[in-house]
Amino acid sequence: MGKELIGQDGPESVNLKDALEERYLSYALTTIMHRALPDVRDGLKPVHRRILYGMRLLKLDPGQGFKKCARVVGDVMGKYHPHGDAAIYDALVRLAQDFSVRYPMVDGQGNFGNIDGDSAAAMRYTEARMTDIAKRVLDGLDENAIDFRETYDGLDKEPVVLPGNFPNLLANGSTGIAVGMATSIPPHNAFELCEASRHLIANPQAENKDLLQFIKGPDFPTGGVIVNDEASILEAYETGRGSFRTRAKWHKEEGQRGSYQIVVTEIPYQVQKSRLIEKTAELLMARKLPLLDDIRDESAEDVRVVLVPRNKNVDPDLLMASLFKLTEFESRFSLNMNVLSQGRIPKVMSLRDVLKEWLEHQKETLIRRSNHRLDQINHRLEVLEGYLIAFLNLDEVIRIIREEDDAKAELIRAFSLTEVQAEAILNMRLRSLRKLEEMEIRKEHDKLSKERDGLIALLGSDTKLWNRVSNQIAEIGKAYGPETELGKRRTQFGTIEDHDLGDIQQAMIEKEPITVIVSDKGWIRALKGHVQDVSNLTFKQGDKLKLSFHAETTDKLIVFTTGGKFFTMGADKLPGGRGHGEPIRLMFDMEEGHDILKVFVHKPDRKLLLTSTEARGFVVNEADVIANTRKGKQVLNVTAPAEARLCVPADGDYVAVIGENRKLLLFPFSQIAVMTRGRGVRLQRYRDGGISDAKVFAKDAGFTWTDSSGRTFNRTMEEMSDWTGDRGQAGRLPPNGFPRSNKFGGGGL
Repeated sequence: MGKELIGQDGPESVNLKDALEERYLSYALTTIMHRALPDVRDGLKPVHRRILYGMRLLKLDPGQGFKKCARVVGDVMGKYHPHGDAAIYDALVRLAQDFSVRYPMVDGQGNFGNIDGDSAAAMRYTEARMTDIAKRVLDGLDENAIDFRETYDGLDKEPVVLPGNFPNLLANGSTGIAVGMATSIPPHNAFELCEASRHLIANPQAENKDLLQFIKGPDFPTGGVIVNDEASILEAYETGRGSFRTRAKWHKEEGQRGSYQIVVTEIPYQVQKSRLIEKTAELLMARKLPLLDDIRDESAEDVRVVLVPRNKNVDPDLLMASLFKLTEFESRFSLNMNVLSQGRIPKVMSLRDVLKEWLEHQKETLIRRSNHRLDQINHRLEVLEGYLIAFLNLDEVIRIIREEDDAKAELIRAFSLTEVQAEAILNMRLRSLRKLEEMEIRKEHDKLSKERDGLIALLGSDTKLWNRVSNQIAEIGKAYGPETELGKRRTQFGTIEDHDLGDIQQAMIEKEPITVIVSDKGWIRALKGHVQDVSNLTFKQGDKLKLSFHAETTDKLIVFTTGGKFFTMGADKLPGGRGHGEPIRLMFDMEEGHDILKVFVHKPDRKLLLTSTEARGFVVNEADVIANTRKGKQVLNVTAPAEARLCVPADGDYVAVIGENRKLLLFPFSQIAVMTRGRGVRLQRYRDGGISDAKVFAKDAGFTWTDSSGRTFNRTMEEMSDWTGDRGQAGRLPPNGFPRSNKFGGGGL
């Protein structure tokens, strides 16, 4: 596909695909190189580099007076950075915010925003100057430490990269989105970086795991607690990609009469405090944080967010676990060490590679600064040697200057001077001719000669160069050591407390009393409160009440079906009592032809006796019947036409079983095995029919049953000796007074 372009020589046909590719690639490269990715050597993007260079030229050094930010932005925009003033000012503001950068490079005066997300004042109101960090990054700029290039308009010069005598890339971190790539580097502790760098100089073959003895992990300006394990931290630094889970730092403050409140003093990096509180309050209003009663912001200079629990019985760890799960009290900061290597190659680097390239840059700047100083010394020594010749021949020098037409040429001829020496002699002041001057010249000459020899030795030895770099880095580490206010580590490390997801979800449900109603056809609903009289409830035509029981919204409900399967549901998920409810069958994947036998409140410490219609059964721990999916959990295996028949609590040491043939049998509970799944063992033998009811009871309490009138009968085990036997026997007709329903009545699930 082609397109005609009108040029000076008439129409020119170009391939549209090629033209678009060329232009898009040019745009992508510009974004990557000159906007979004930092240089690994000084850790800066072009806009930050230009801001610092502009402030250097305005003489905004630490200790000097402040100047309006508008002045800085104007200079940077006019001379070096042809973009919008808002973008430049935003970058300048961020360099001054101690909650955004770990080691601020700009010392701001005025409103530079806050951790709540409020914007800085307009640039005409704020003032700025550089910090000591910025001075270190710029140190050596006038000593030929780095190269300069022309600015966008060709009228000025700007540095390609700064000397960077501070591990700025990792110390302050960086984020940026380019075309097809992005970078995300968290801040680190400068002292730890310096120690790791010195270790790398001493042991060039050191691996990332060796460096992590010094660099524990990120050190965010806002503090917080990192809860990653060591293996994931090592992998992140080795690959250059990963993420760090950071949680708010909190403690418990005791109140009166056993009450307490939680106080959050540090929040995760780059989380706006006001937005965090606003979002948490919204969840609180939506009743998604039932463990929390209130949230207050009592912050002044420091962060102080107060969390009030619903009551004093709430577990503070569980409350915070729910907040970490649902809010930005826990956040992830990604690590994507995508930087410009050698100032022009974008690539993802490991921790070791980043430090190594920064150290190489430090060595390179040291060599260039040393050579620059050596040139200055050689020039000065040449001038001093000329001065000495002049002092030794002072009268002749004065005569030549007074009498000769071309004094410079005559001086060169008479004393074999160089152009530089002759020019220096001619530019001497008369006051320099005093007697003491010669001694001072010789003293300076000796001092400079000694410095020159030291520089020559330094430049001639790789070991000495690395030692000098190591000493310079040690000096940075000392200036920002752990004993200093700026240098001490802010972010701590912790472990994740293993709170079961179910526990958190359970704790987040607001506890309210309900009455569960299950109809004969399997419809379920929940009435608010513990309703005593359910006789006036309405059901669908042809339906009626099957069972009802009291529960709490925090309970789990267990459903047992004729197929021997168990299903689990949360009581808080039940439909309300205004209508007829919903069919339980639609809530789970129940098989066709299976009906609901029992619905009851889950009690994890209880045991259950399960039986089929053919009187085969076993005992199961109730904790083992919980189903985590809609498909349920098969526990009692039955083969058609047999079905599951009974599910009764197994609390006691004797079992009573009665069949449809009205034969009763009592036997020891120990004769039934405890299993997690199976068909079970035969409890009672029948010639025809199946099991009617079963119960587990305590031998000492005796055998009881309840008739249809609600009367309770009790018989001692001695009185029931005729019915007592072993599991699997046929049994005999029950005692007089036993109900015709063949049901024991009374207790149940």
